[in-house]
Amino acid sequence: MIKLKKWIFLAILLVIFYYAFIVNFFITLSIIIALVIAFRVYKFYARKKLNRLSGSKELFAKSELGLFIALVAKVAKADGRVQELEAQLIGMMFDDISKLFDEKEKIRAIMKEIFNEAKERDDDTKSIAQELNQLLGKARFKRRQFVEFLIQLAFIDNGISSDEDRVLREIVTELDISSTEYEAIVAKFENKMKNKQQTMSPKEAYEILGVKESDDMNTIKKAYRKLIREYHPDIISSQDKDESYIEEATAKTQEINQAYQIIKELKK
Repeated sequence: MIKLKKWIFLAILLVIFYYAFIVNFFITLSIIIALVIAFRVYKFYARKKLNRLSGSKELFAKSELGLFIALVAKVAKADGRVQELEAQLIGMMFDDISKLFDEKEKIRAIMKEIFNEAKERDDDTKSIAQELNQLLGKARFKRRQFVEFLIQLAFIDNGISSDEDRVLREIVTELDISSTEYEAIVAKFENKMKNKQQTMSPKEAYEILGVKESDDMNTIKKAYRKLIREYHPDIISSQDKDESYIEEATAKTQEINQAYQIIKELKK
């Protein structure tokens, strides 16, 4: 009788173990595999849909990315001309976006054309922002990321000028972002910049760029460009990161730029 109870108890334990671990393991594994497959299928069709934009400039220009690039041009040209660092960041933004497409060079050429056309006009900012707002729908986080990227572009040379502020306010109004929210974002950027823009010594400048005082300007320029490329705010990868990402990236980019300007002056 005791042996029978032991066998029954053991049998019950084995059944519990089987359902608790073996069956559940295979169910869990099946779910994981199904999710991985579903994610890959989604990525395949999302990429296929995205690649349709490379069909024509007109098609790309009416997409979220195309409209956003047009607004980037408006902000970059707001104070008269596109500054050197602004041009570098815009070029890197084109690189980041191009990576999403199969025909990278074709997309890059299309983006440059959209950008150049948009920077020559100053009478259609409002309508472009309205179109983008309609496409974004209820995507509040994405809308805010676009605005933060535009603000950091204005900040990156030497802070937001009055002309850049005017253009930015026109854009954020059409993107359903209040003046209060816009000013709060700008204030966060300003505070971040103040922490980074303390008086920088030549020694600190060389350390930030990772170069020596004896290095020539070609070596220093290569180090500078490498760091700018590494730390520049990426509008694509920012969608997977928290709100502080663009602020931190902008502050680091400005710090690198400040170090480079100091060394340039010393090398004259």
